[in-house]
Amino acid sequence: MNKPLLVLGSINADLYVEIEALPKPGETISGRDCAIRPGGKGANQAAAAAKVGYPTRFAGHLGSDAFAPALRAELRAAGADDSLLTTVAGPTGQAYILLQRGGENSIIVAPGANHVWGSTLDSELTAAISQAGALLLQREIPEALNIAAAQRAKSAGVPVVLDAGGSDDGPLPASLLACLTVCSPNETELARLTGMPTDDDTQVIAAARKLQAQGVGTVLVKLGARGCLLVRPDGSTLHQGVFPVQVVDTTGAGDCFTGTYTVAMLSGMAEVERLRFACAAAGVCVQRKGAMPSMPTRAELQALMEYHV
Repeated sequence: MNKPLLVLGSINADLYVEIEALPKPGETISGRDCAIRPGGKGANQAAAAAKVGYPTRFAGHLGSDAFAPALRAELRAAGADDSLLTTVAGPTGQAYILLQRGGENSIIVAPGANHVWGSTLDSELTAAISQAGALLLQREIPEALNIAAAQRAKSAGVPVVLDAGGSDDGPLPASLLACLTVCSPNETELARLTGMPTDDDTQVIAAARKLQAQGVGTVLVKLGARGCLLVRPDGSTLHQGVFPVQVVDTTGAGDCFTGTYTVAMLSGMAEVERLRFACAAAGVCVQRKGAMPSMPTRAELQALMEYHV
């Protein structure tokens, strides 16, 4: 049997409001619609991996408020193992999402329970990391915890994948970079992490190589409407374009991509197949509203790939 994917990260209640455009300072505007949906980068990625049929465990923290039961139920419904999802006193993490016409969004994150962690791993989480097929991290939990988890994984020979997105936008510490099998930022995150421009593919590759010089293995850059670009440890590259679909909401698409790419990696797919698989998953995701609820099944992403052979 496949060793499970372990996702360590955030889980949030996403509070949506649909608007025409972002308000100017001091301006009050009307929203067209509002909703509360389950999300959080870690939980989104765990749901994405579980819904395409890969055994997935999620480790995170919920608060002791009214949001928590529904979030746990949604994660279970996706098929993820929630035995490492712990309840702590205080509010559950929340994200306030301003969804503009055309699917673009702006997000404010209040971390709540996602930041209620110590800097060391307990015995249960340590064992789960050692037994995993891969460890998937993001940047919405304390960096010290990510470092401890990544170092444990590396010492156990477990691949570490980091989605560079999250509310922590500071530089990645050398102790974390040295543990990463795959680092997956988008263009903006890559520019912020390296201090280099990422306006075209040549610049993206140069910035990715800067991360690799600091210890990262593969750099997988999410390029939005231009697809993705994988930079191998030897510096060679592979590009995959997006699938042509009608975009409704981009929230969670990057998480969907990273989660399903990691599944494809663990499943032994060739690199070109991994990228196509993950881009197809994101292509299904952006056609629906919400983050966790928009994650596709394997049948849905396979149908999209077969339609665009």
